[in-house]
Amino acid sequence: MQFDAVANETVAVDPVPTVAPTAPFWVGLGIVAVGASLIMVARVIARLRAGVPVVAYRPHADVPWRGIDVAVVGVAYLAAASVAGACLPPAPTVVTVLIANLAALAGTTLFAIWHLHLRGADRHALGWDSASWRDDLRLGVGGLALVVAPLLGLATVLDRIVPYEHPIVDLLLADRSGLTLAVVIVSAVVAAPIAEELFFRRILQGWLESRLPTPQRGGAVVASAGLFAAAHLGQGLAPVPLFVLGIVLGWMALQTGSIVGCTLLHALFNAVSVGLVLLTTRPTG
Repeated sequence: MQFDAVANETVAVDPVPTVAPTAPFWVGLGIVAVGASLIMVARVIARLRAGVPVVAYRPHADVPWRGIDVAVVGVAYLAAASVAGACLPPAPTVVTVLIANLAALAGTTLFAIWHLHLRGADRHALGWDSASWRDDLRLGVGGLALVVAPLLGLATVLDRIVPYEHPIVDLLLADRSGLTLAVVIVSAVVAAPIAEELFFRRILQGWLESRLPTPQRGGAVVASAGLFAAAHLGQGLAPVPLFVLGIVLGWMALQTGSIVGCTLLHALFNAVSVGLVLLTTRPTG
């Protein structure tokens, strides 16, 4: 669900009973989600048959930074995670862990922007071109419709094999005060999508694209998706559906040179995930 700066901190949470919403609610929700995915699959197939790219290509220049710059930013993320973890008290609450995570994400994201700006990167190079915001909005919403049912369905099956673990889930199981919900929303729906899409889809993938000939640039998408999934190790089998999500996000970035649509899709997907946790569990506190 997020770039885990200090997510490996252990916080005890009592077992929580689940809430059982009525069957018609879940049936209706499932029909909407599956129906939306089927509509989008049909549109994808129609575009492929017509020889039209699934995501329209937008001309864009290669990024100006080099591999050493990617390494510097990556080390900064890891260093911030270590510092944030070291600053935690001996027995931190989940909300304290997530606030430390937020601070690490914000600091490293600002550092990354500053560092790459020194290397000649403007907002277009960073993938924040708002000129096509309507198209990006359609990509984000359409992408959610495409992936939400199959990926959450896959995640549900995998959760029965290896239970999913995440500090945000722990927090929602322990407490749902106004502060808690604010921290969760900012962490999962705002900070994580911005930081992760900037690093994985633009800084890393953008550099890999610049190193590959055009016909082979799909390899950059696969590589960034793999590292994106690996960043979520320790969360059960979540890396499996997240790898697929990373492929979708990466392809959008490859075709458009923008991370606006990617960030929107990522934020919406996380929002749906958080919403489902709220609907299916109740806190013990």
